[in-house]
Amino acid sequence: MAIILNFEFTHESQTIAFAKKLAICTQTNQQAIIIYLEGDLGAGKTTFARGFIQSFGFDRVKSPTYSLVESYINDVINIHHFDCYRLSDPEELEYIGIREYSKPGHIQLIEWADLGAGMIPSADLVISISGEDNNRLLTLNAKSDTGKQLLQCID
Repeated sequence: MAIILNFEFTHESQTIAFAKKLAICTQTNQQAIIIYLEGDLGAGKTTFARGFIQSFGFDRVKSPTYSLVESYINDVINIHHFDCYRLSDPEELEYIGIREYSKPGHIQLIEWADLGAGMIPSADLVISISGEDNNRLLTLNAKSDTGKQLLQCID
């Protein structure tokens, strides 16, 4: 049985606060966690990722649009934020060592995961973001036991 939760927000700050709440839920999990961020251009995927990453004490969070991946590592966490939008071939992910980012204790936030099909690990949690202006609908879909645990923590 899948667990799906929906959340509606009317301001960007609410999306960021929610991302930080999810980040807190990941702190007790020692497994690798794979989170897909889905949505159209400008939907708020990077905003969500920024809030998530900042909750671990990283002030400067860059979009990985041109670098494919930005990593944030400290004594507490290993987060890897991928943006596959500019991939010309999913094999590019192999060249940057995507398998190394899937170790226990690592979290992957992946935008445009469908463009890396075949190279990207399956998601534990898929977060679909839609809306316009400041209104956002976030739909969270657990795809594994780890994903279910995260949704139970948030709910």
